[in-house]
Amino acid sequence: MTCSTSSSTAWATTRWEKLSACWNQLTPRDAQSLRRIATIYRRFAPLLVSLDWRPYERTLQAGIFASRFPDEGRTLWTLVNRHEYVIGGEQLAVPHVEGTRYFDLWSGTALQPRVIDGQAILETTLEGRGFGALLALRQGVEEAGLEAFLAQMAAHAATPLASLSAQWKALPQTLLPIAPTAPQATAPEGMVTIPAGEFLFVVQGIEIEGQVWEGVDVQFPWEPTARRHHRHRMQVATFHIDRHPVTNAQFKAFVDATGYAPRDALNFLRDWRDGAPQPGWENKPVTWVSLEDARAYAAWAGKRLPYGWEWQYAAQGTDGRLYPWGDAWRDDAAPPVFRGRALPPPADVGMHPAGASPFGVQDLVGHVWQWTDEFHDEHTRAAIVRGGSDYEPRTSHWYFPQTRRLDQHGKLLLMAPAKDRSGRIGFRCVVDAA
Repeated sequence: MTCSTSSSTAWATTRWEKLSACWNQLTPRDAQSLRRIATIYRRFAPLLVSLDWRPYERTLQAGIFASRFPDEGRTLWTLVNRHEYVIGGEQLAVPHVEGTRYFDLWSGTALQPRVIDGQAILETTLEGRGFGALLALRQGVEEAGLEAFLAQMAAHAATPLASLSAQWKALPQTLLPIAPTAPQATAPEGMVTIPAGEFLFVVQGIEIEGQVWEGVDVQFPWEPTARRHHRHRMQVATFHIDRHPVTNAQFKAFVDATGYAPRDALNFLRDWRDGAPQPGWENKPVTWVSLEDARAYAAWAGKRLPYGWEWQYAAQGTDGRLYPWGDAWRDDAAPPVFRGRALPPPADVGMHPAGASPFGVQDLVGHVWQWTDEFHDEHTRAAIVRGGSDYEPRTSHWYFPQTRRLDQHGKLLLMAPAKDRSGRIGFRCVVDAA
């Protein structure tokens, strides 16, 4: 046990969740270990900041590591067993002062050590890869509430750590179903019909860490667990998709018609002024909209957001190309990359027809990210965003990775609409075909 155990664990869990895009929950054994350690740390917090703290206190058995935290009339020892097996018996030999009382905090019992040549021989049993904590109180020193605390720890100790599972398992994920729209026989204005066909859906999540561990990225309905790499042959029904991302002008028509105002309005349409897009921005993709905002617009328009495989089929066709126009990047097929500090507005839609897909869908990659699927487990919500954007911040590789290739997607942790909105995330809609 070290003083930083709880805080470092919390930090590492948060970091894992953001960079590897999976919830790194504690195993039952680790959770119970941390619960007991935290209980001791909170109860004896003043001792743990002792200026006379001594790491690597001498122990009597190999593989047992101890730290000593002394204070006036009180001393706390924390112990760790680095072995895979139980180590019992004599653990510490400490200078003894007559009248000192000793306690095994981890098991919640009083100790009656033997005293040999002026040293108290402290005995306890540590489970394999287990922990211990011992307390010494000089004569006349009282520890308020100690009996109740020992009873609490004894109740914990009644369940050996070895009886709890140490196996880490990824939480199962669920893809949020998207309600179908009223079917349309022909493509509504501004939309393109995508014909039915067999589609080999091959995509991988671009997370910064996590390698190929189970739980990284998402779990599609046909997969037993979440994983980074996905491959599935499917039949895609005919549907209609917006030729371009939804524009500021289109979104303003929705707001004017409905009076839409999200409950969490922070950062909503952040780059608009006085309830309208800035002059000349009407034909630019609407951004600073959350997944919920995009769904509200789609419902008003009689449309819906696309599933990830629908977005990719409309962008890729059936030949597995890496970009909507082919297998090699073309500078004239998407807006130029921006790497500055002050984010400019996105380019107008329809300005890069060379970037059209085999079906004629435009502005798919390197323009603005586009909302698609939502996944959730018992702890976390996340959305899949497709297409990447024209913005590449500098100075660090920890920024959200780009996914301009059609066989890549990004997984964005959803925290709150205010935090999910971005100046480079927009959306386009689909309508089911009759």
